[in-house]
Amino acid sequence: MPLSTTAGSGYRHELYPYSGKGEFVEGTVRFIRDALDAGETVLVAVPRDRASLLRAEIPEDHAVRYVDTSRVAHHPGRLIAAWQEWLQEYGPEERSVRGIGESPWDTVRSQAEAYELRYHEWLLNKAFAQGPAWWLLCPYDTSGDGAAPAEMARWHPEVRENGRTVRCEAYDPQAPYAFPPLTDPCDPDDELAYGKGDLSAVREKIAACAGRHGLTGRRLHELHLAATEIATNSIRHGGGRGVLRTWREDHGLVCEFRDAGHIEDPLAGRRRPDPGQAGGRGLWLVQQLCDLVEIRSAPHEGTTVRLHIALPG
Repeated sequence: MPLSTTAGSGYRHELYPYSGKGEFVEGTVRFIRDALDAGETVLVAVPRDRASLLRAEIPEDHAVRYVDTSRVAHHPGRLIAAWQEWLQEYGPEERSVRGIGESPWDTVRSQAEAYELRYHEWLLNKAFAQGPAWWLLCPYDTSGDGAAPAEMARWHPEVRENGRTVRCEAYDPQAPYAFPPLTDPCDPDDELAYGKGDLSAVREKIAACAGRHGLTGRRLHELHLAATEIATNSIRHGGGRGVLRTWREDHGLVCEFRDAGHIEDPLAGRRRPDPGQAGGRGLWLVQQLCDLVEIRSAPHEGTTVRLHIALPG
């Protein structure tokens, strides 16, 4: 079967729909053993309960590595950089690499997180299109989920069916990503219009909202740092001004920034900046400081950035 690659690279991105733990083990173990027979290295990045199932079948050794996903699994904006780090650390140059990556779909904390995890699957094709060749299998449990598998298929060039890899007819490498609408604000505070010289007012508004909901100390400081980066981007690149709204949503605090700018690179902030890189570190810092970051940007519509921070308790 010919490889189905993205953008002319050797990167393969395959969806594995399964139902229940038995099918998960059957399909992923076969994938690992095929890799070992071919002399390849395998990196396994799955939730802890799934990793335990696989360890019982195939223990870790020099060719099979189980990576800790706890620090990034619920942070979609950090996952691409994590895969880059894992490949660099565990992927020897003399061996081809396969990966198994499953997001914690059954423990997502909000609808916004689920949407961002799906967007991450689409972004993987762009992130690794020009990099070294490797093969990523994405297991997805279809138990009780009738609609999402068809949607997931649109972001994977290949799909595993009955133990075979086939081209995914639903995948279109030229199609833009179709974002779902952002959720409506939950009783947002009054808007604050900001411009040059208003960064202290931005921080004061956020502190006032955070204080009412018990967010203080280190996490408030980190939110202030992230908010300052986004507001500064509005002033420098978004027409010199922006609008801030804050509200509580589920178990977190949301800070929304809107301006007239456009972020052209959909991977901005998702790849670790090079040590000698000049600029371009703001969105990376924001992804590291916040629990979730949503970015919507279009040339004639402007940019909306939502920062999510979990509240205590």
